[in-house]
Amino acid sequence: MSFLEHLDELRKRLMWSIVFVVVAAMGCWFASARIYNFLAVPVEQALAEAQRKEVPIAGLTGKETIVPLTYLKENDVGRYVFAEETKIGTAVIPPGASVTARYAKDAQGKLGLFTDETLFAANEIVPKGVRLDVNFRKASLNDRLIVTTAIEPFSLYVKVSLYAAVCISVPFLLWQIWAFVSPGLYPHERGYVFPFIALSSVSFVLGGAFAYKIIFPPAAKYLLGLGHDFRLLLKADDYFDFIIMIMLGMGLIFQMPAVTYVLARIGLVSAGFLVRIWKTSVIVILVVAAIVSPTNDIPNMMLFAAPMLGLYVISIVVAWIFGKPRSAT
Repeated sequence: MSFLEHLDELRKRLMWSIVFVVVAAMGCWFASARIYNFLAVPVEQALAEAQRKEVPIAGLTGKETIVPLTYLKENDVGRYVFAEETKIGTAVIPPGASVTARYAKDAQGKLGLFTDETLFAANEIVPKGVRLDVNFRKASLNDRLIVTTAIEPFSLYVKVSLYAAVCISVPFLLWQIWAFVSPGLYPHERGYVFPFIALSSVSFVLGGAFAYKIIFPPAAKYLLGLGHDFRLLLKADDYFDFIIMIMLGMGLIFQMPAVTYVLARIGLVSAGFLVRIWKTSVIVILVVAAIVSPTNDIPNMMLFAAPMLGLYVISIVVAWIFGKPRSAT
């Protein structure tokens, strides 16, 4: 193709990609609140841990332990503390208020936690025997992310929808990239498209999950721990940009084996080549880890460098298994 034909092909691929992402974002809008709540869990936990006082258990007998609510048995009685402002009927219960509660069955035989005494809340009376809204599986978090303008939640959910759409669209975007590149490949090399897209999609998900579960929690705990002398008020928009940057970055980094697979099958790289340049690769990986790491301490930097080093070793194995000289057939 001529240069103008290449530009026209690029324009077509970009238009298809934009249309697909926009349609996906419209669908993600209906789940944007759930997506954001999912992404907010690590930082809400880190905020709560950063501002709570840790006191070791030291009881009268030395055998005292703290167990979750799932350990409750029927007719167990204790004092329930409201972790956040709660509205029961017309009564508004402030955070920190408490009431004696009993774990019992209601009229339909369903177990739950019920008030075991009358509770006076401002000008309202909450009678004995009212069911308390308790999540027995998920701990309540005391700290929330903040917004500073009325329109910020809307713009934030739009951004959530857009980024979620990009993540969902990864296989289609990879297909468009391959379709643009494939005219420059031999016919038999174009058959590598499906393994490439499958491997890249799985690698992207694994990279995002690794960032969410392994990298972000200790990084957030370290950063928020530096502000223990202050009242931490973290903006939701700032946090979202932060965690998405880390997740997308790790998703791209995890593409290393997939890209190596294609280049090795085409014959552009080999296992021997990757082994020969390992020293240079380690230096580049450490530099990249230092740049993308949100903190300047070595342990958090190694959280980024370690998976990249592991992926480089995997890439060598991939190149050794699938590598071959390039040929027209």
